[in-house]
Amino acid sequence: MLDLLRETVDRAAGHCAYAEARHVHAVEEHLAVHDDLVDAVDATESEGIGVRVLVGGAWGFAATRDVTPAGAEAALKRALAVAAAQPAAGARPLAPVVPATGHWASPCAIDPFMLPLEERLALLFAAVAAMRGDARIVRADAEASLMRTRKALVTSDGTAVTQELTECGAGIAATAVGDGELQTRTYPCSHGGTVAAAGWEQVVGLDLVGNAPRVAGEAIELLTAPEVPEGRRTIVLHAEQLALQLHESIGHALELDRMLLGEASYAGTSWVKVDDITGGLRYGSDALNVTADATIPGALGTFGWDDEGVPGARTPLIVGGELQATLSDRQSAAAIGLGASGGCARAEGFARQPIVRMTNVSVEPGSAGSLGDLIADTEDGALYLESNRSWSIDDRRWQFQFATEVAREIRGGELGKLYRNPLYMGITPEFWGSLDAVCGADEWRLWGLTNCGKGEPGQVMHVSHGTAPARFRDVRVGVAS
Repeated sequence: MLDLLRETVDRAAGHCAYAEARHVHAVEEHLAVHDDLVDAVDATESEGIGVRVLVGGAWGFAATRDVTPAGAEAALKRALAVAAAQPAAGARPLAPVVPATGHWASPCAIDPFMLPLEERLALLFAAVAAMRGDARIVRADAEASLMRTRKALVTSDGTAVTQELTECGAGIAATAVGDGELQTRTYPCSHGGTVAAAGWEQVVGLDLVGNAPRVAGEAIELLTAPEVPEGRRTIVLHAEQLALQLHESIGHALELDRMLLGEASYAGTSWVKVDDITGGLRYGSDALNVTADATIPGALGTFGWDDEGVPGARTPLIVGGELQATLSDRQSAAAIGLGASGGCARAEGFARQPIVRMTNVSVEPGSAGSLGDLIADTEDGALYLESNRSWSIDDRRWQFQFATEVAREIRGGELGKLYRNPLYMGITPEFWGSLDAVCGADEWRLWGLTNCGKGEPGQVMHVSHGTAPARFRDVRVGVAS
């Protein structure tokens, strides 16, 4: 495949300032069961070549499912024609990159595509069965996703690389009805469970069956639980909820293309300005340390090279609460005079252009010890919030509101009774400024998200966030309607 891509890029010589050809072959399966029924066994496969060129400062892009020399050449001609049709944009430099060659693959101990379908479904049915038995559980769901993506990239800068990424994940949900109330509890998290760059061992390791009775029991308990008391109070966020909070209010806000208004018409902009990068913007408290790391084993935003050939790297974004860097690709980095790309150019499939996407943006572990240590150190009346239920955040990533499935009272240094329908809200820098404790490395783990949307036409990207439970002071808490 690299030979075909090289021929395509070589044909572009003399017609453009830069060219890249990218081949992507992706297969995906999604399994879902509820109660005694198979809800979905969906399988998709796509393959094609995307060609991007830079002519006179204007980009041109075209894609084809015809993976032949003729198909690739036709895509190149269309990309050149698209670029020529763009308004003159003047010189558009790209941040330099050292040409790369080689192959990279994510870990995969148990190939999910080699397992019989019946074996995979049997695990999901076992989890569903373990959630049922009480008449108040009106629906029990289990689902799993498995994906494999093979990519090859050749650029006119001399890069020629291949990569293979295997991803697996799963989740369960129990829905209970009673006393005029409906409540749903999930594990390991809502929105389809968590996914990792791994084989079927990731699904087995989640122990869906072992956690199913607890999930069903908590769904039932929530039916008669009191609503969360409103007011301002200390909250401790479960690591899964902190991951989504991080994704929405830090990850997206630090995408450089959003700061440069490149996503203003769809995904939005950012409250962070370009001058803030060197201006020492105070993003949060001294306890806030955030990195973007495309080298973490098992994470969805890990790769050998991004879709512009920039190698995966670890970049401190926020240190001691102070902004240090942003998420960038070659174009946005050059636009503000950075010496190198942040290595965040990624595209969904072969038919979309690379745009700035998060790698694995994580909150670094703190010094608060275990979750038990943190709860023991927290005053009576505080709340422990877990499992995201919904969220809303404005297009500048400034004001937000998150609802969770459950809140637990903290009293006497321990977790107590459940509250239902909790939500909390805040303003991004004030909220992160109220962070005063993060649990240690033993509580830190990755959470994989597969539904991050951005771009026009829209693209969905997969990313992981590493987090540990964390405590925030004086946060406004309310009841979700």
